[in-house]
Amino acid sequence: MLTVLVADKFEKAGLDGLRALGCRVVFEPECGSEGIGPLVARESPDVLIVRSTKVPASAMGEARPGRRGLRLIVRAGAGVDNIDVPAASERGIAVCNCPGMNAAAVAELTFAHLLCCDRRVVDQTNELRAGRWNKKEFARARGLKGLCLGVVGLGAIGEAVIRRALAFDMRVLAWSRSLTPERARGLGAEFGGQDRASLLAMLPRCDAVTIHVALAPETKRLCDAAFFGAMNRGAYFINTSRGAVVDEGALRDAIRGKGIRAGLDVYENQPATPEGAFDCPTAALPGVTCTHHVGASTDQAQRAVADETVRVVRVFMESGRFENCVNASAVR
Repeated sequence: MLTVLVADKFEKAGLDGLRALGCRVVFEPECGSEGIGPLVARESPDVLIVRSTKVPASAMGEARPGRRGLRLIVRAGAGVDNIDVPAASERGIAVCNCPGMNAAAVAELTFAHLLCCDRRVVDQTNELRAGRWNKKEFARARGLKGLCLGVVGLGAIGEAVIRRALAFDMRVLAWSRSLTPERARGLGAEFGGQDRASLLAMLPRCDAVTIHVALAPETKRLCDAAFFGAMNRGAYFINTSRGAVVDEGALRDAIRGKGIRAGLDVYENQPATPEGAFDCPTAALPGVTCTHHVGASTDQAQRAVADETVRVVRVFMESGRFENCVNASAVR
């Protein structure tokens, strides 16, 4: 019998699906990063499932060695930056994810932020909550129709954003390191390039820019002072990817100096826990809309992620194959 340790919050449908496969399921949603190691030592799981909980090398070191030890870590989501993938690779542990399952949810939040930037919804709400009626200040907006949206990153989320932008009658410029002109045309977008120089050249053509790249060494602080320097005065900037992709100090300078409006779901040095104190100076600036890293937090997205997680475990049980494996070369 396969033992599966679910060390994070997880949909009931997913837990039921794992049990229906015949797995022994250990569900510890509140264990936190520090609690994973002791649980791995105590329960000897074959599979570990997490969402946002960090999985450090020390936790993997508690696993039994050999084929009856921890073989698979599943990230119930897309990004795997909360898992020490090099440490897993050293131990021959496969790390798999669930790409594309939350694309619709994140694309929807992206447009919530875009609309809030255009209509200054948060600033208007704050004025009313403070007892002030200020229609004179907020009575004009550009409207999204006819604006040019730059989409940086063309995975499943970037593609979902493009489809919604076209439905809003926006023009779209697309940039990705793997993008071709042919693929851009197929998506209904204009080709914005593949390299850093073309990215900076694309930005002055955009009224709004939205970021959908994975966090990697080459994307860390991709949006830096040069990036914001190339954006148009008063343009909109949306980030629903990862906080470390953005130099927030440079963003704040652009908000103050160029009137950039921003919609953010992720932040540099954001808390790793579901609740807690967080001093976010960017959130205090006017024209900024902030959410709590909840891009994937819809019922639809979480059910899709749970179903895909169960599928990954089922394929592993039936064939020993690791679906959506991000470190395949280390576990063959």
